[in-house]
Amino acid sequence: MTNDKYLIKPKFNSFSNEKSRILLLSMRELANLVAFCTLYEFEDVLYDTDAVDMVEPLSPNDGILRKIYKLAKYLTNSKQLADFLVPGNNPFLLEQEYELFFPIFNSPFELFALHSFKNWQQKCKKSVCYIVECWESYLKPSNNYFFEFLKDFDHIFIGTKNCTEAIAKITGRPCTYLPPGIDTLKFSPYPSLPNRNIDVCYLGRRSSVTHKALLEFARQQPIFYYYDTIKASGIKNAAKQQTFAVNNPQEHRSLLANLIKRSRYFFANRSRVNELDTAKINQEFGSRFFEGAAAGAVMIGEPPTIEEFYKYFDWPDAIIKVPFDSPDIGEIITDLDTQRDRLARIRKENVVNSLLRHDWVYRLRTIFEAIDVQPSEIMLSREAELKNLANQIQQMSDTLLIR
Repeated sequence: MTNDKYLIKPKFNSFSNEKSRILLLSMRELANLVAFCTLYEFEDVLYDTDAVDMVEPLSPNDGILRKIYKLAKYLTNSKQLADFLVPGNNPFLLEQEYELFFPIFNSPFELFALHSFKNWQQKCKKSVCYIVECWESYLKPSNNYFFEFLKDFDHIFIGTKNCTEAIAKITGRPCTYLPPGIDTLKFSPYPSLPNRNIDVCYLGRRSSVTHKALLEFARQQPIFYYYDTIKASGIKNAAKQQTFAVNNPQEHRSLLANLIKRSRYFFANRSRVNELDTAKINQEFGSRFFEGAAAGAVMIGEPPTIEEFYKYFDWPDAIIKVPFDSPDIGEIITDLDTQRDRLARIRKENVVNSLLRHDWVYRLRTIFEAIDVQPSEIMLSREAELKNLANQIQQMSDTLLIR
């Protein structure tokens, strides 16, 4: 497979003696916002645990071509005619046969990338797509042509609950909610157990009220408060997102893991908590909760009130609930600091539950079971490693995890 607008990464590891069985489509070369690194971590876990060829579009998602396609689809009311009239820029033809075609997208607006893949239905026995974030505001009738690219997939997984039923109706395909996961081996503080020299860590979207109170608390007490100071530009709604671009997603995830493993308290709030119009109607939760729990931090924040959250975080004190705007946050932390046994228990249960339930390999198993694809031997070995590590931590003294 050669194409000057795509980067092909064939598998070169323990699987190198066998033909890759999975074709993974990744958007990592085009979309480099910090929030997207979570999804690329998922791809890395898949890449490291199975026989995978990864293909990455190198050119932008053809905004002008997409508009032309949208107009053609509107005028003809036919996807087939739109495909014929707008064949795509530099179409990509698969030469090898695969057991599974697995594109992964940050949002539905990236789905147009599928327009360039012309023969995947003939070359791939099965197909599944994962879209990590979708909101009802994206489901305008004028955007339905995005989802028509999914009508040939065996199964669709969505990382946000609010749109699953609507997308199933639009596409006519099985559509299942699947929340984010985490590379728990990367985020786990065990076995090194670093000292937690960061007292409070607050990343991404934040309350100006709580942030101001924490700044004042840090001035009054000898604590280390870690927070973002960047200000991005050229990105829609950048101020509320507290977002920025990264050069290397793997390096960023390693840095983040090391920060949280060294943090005592870590803020995690429901998705888009500072966008009232969106977040109050459709409450969701993202990667912050999985990151904090896997790293053994004590999480503080305002979780969603939806049933799905408590299905995945159902152990006691998985998060210490405080309002998004908490002017008394200093007093709350001071009180928590007096409860050492409780904090030690929280740290251990957060890590153990993450290892047993929230690693990306478990999300892969859910996907594979839905389409009747067998897990690889390395996937099974990773699961065994996670269970063994969890058992070791359960046998440790709680006080070792609190330092």
